[in-house]
Amino acid sequence: MSDLASVDYFSDPAIAQDPYEYLDHLRRRNPVFREPHYGVVTVTGYREAVEVFRNQDDFSAAVSVSGPFPPLPFQPEGDDIGAQIEAHRHRFRISEHMVTMDPPDHTRTRGLLNRLLTPKRLKENEEFMWDQADRQLDEFLADGRCEFLGQYAKPFATLVIADLLGVPDGDRDEFRARLAGQTTPGSIEGAMYHDAPGTNPLEWLDDTFSAYITDRRANPRSDILSVLATTMYPDGSEPSVIELVRPATFLFAAGQETVTKLLSAAVRILGEKPEYQRILREDRSLVGPFIEESLRTESPTKVDFRLARRRTTLGGVDIPAGTVVMLCITAANRDPRKFEDPDEFRLDRRNAREHIAFGRGIHTCAGAPLARIEGQVTLNRLLDRVTDIAIDDTVHGPATDRNYSYEPTFLLRGLRELNITFNS
Repeated sequence: MSDLASVDYFSDPAIAQDPYEYLDHLRRRNPVFREPHYGVVTVTGYREAVEVFRNQDDFSAAVSVSGPFPPLPFQPEGDDIGAQIEAHRHRFRISEHMVTMDPPDHTRTRGLLNRLLTPKRLKENEEFMWDQADRQLDEFLADGRCEFLGQYAKPFATLVIADLLGVPDGDRDEFRARLAGQTTPGSIEGAMYHDAPGTNPLEWLDDTFSAYITDRRANPRSDILSVLATTMYPDGSEPSVIELVRPATFLFAAGQETVTKLLSAAVRILGEKPEYQRILREDRSLVGPFIEESLRTESPTKVDFRLARRRTTLGGVDIPAGTVVMLCITAANRDPRKFEDPDEFRLDRRNAREHIAFGRGIHTCAGAPLARIEGQVTLNRLLDRVTDIAIDDTVHGPATDRNYSYEPTFLLRGLRELNITFNS
């Protein structure tokens, strides 16, 4: 990669495919550095990123998924723009969803989701995962090869969250078709982060779950949707239907994207480094650490954004109110000040779980426990049922010259396809 100083992170297609050299370059300049194209302050240091994640007083999540696009809906005035953010919050992208909220709205909405994600419900969902993993594998195991994202990761992630949220059995085929990208245009990632053409899955999810919740409020049953329909705020007040629906649908959307990218990254490593297949078969307790190191080295979310609410300093750099701050998660997870030999995949890395792939602080991903279990179930079932997992050379080229294609987005890090072979 040439002339790193002039690279536009947000539009350069080569950076979308491999951001690591560029992010390392920024960190060497300074772990907190203002990029030259949009005035965005990039944070590539682990310590500095965690500091921002935890400081909701000085940094607002209003721009968490949009960053500098579009520009702010107002002209920042003074050293504290908190009042301006609140006055224009409805004009920020997906402001109705929890990921862009600040306290106290975030606290109230997160409380609704926490009442759904109980240990009992997560345990029930894990039991479903084991059966679903087998059903998904049964669809292609006899072929000895598959395109892993389309044939396993996407439908598996979609149906697991459908089960968690209590989608009726009769509706799950439609959920798989729409959300695993089999029959309709548009994507969840597009709906969340771009102006996706075609059907907007987030809007479809909102409409579908609104109908479910409205029905369950009128005709309660002994199912999870009825539990969701009767969930109250911690203060005892009753949420509106849409206030219940949006945390659930965003969990659906974000979870499907994150888990698909996590699973494909982990399986790619198994195919590229077959010695790990033997190690994990001999000691299944290492599957968890394998997932954590996969998350550290290939974080599904590359960057997250914050908006400086008040003038402050970070890493010795002045941050005026109104500055868009880009938290480079993939870079922080490879910060050599935190992780020794950070570009190397090491199963014995003692601090791997300290990665920030799922964020940190009040905006830590609510679905992180779910994603971790999905990863562990998937790898265990693969190791149970197949041997000799390998990257398909006919699609991705020989080991000496691999060809992988990643989603062309500055926000997320995920393969577009992963073709593997195996023996069953």
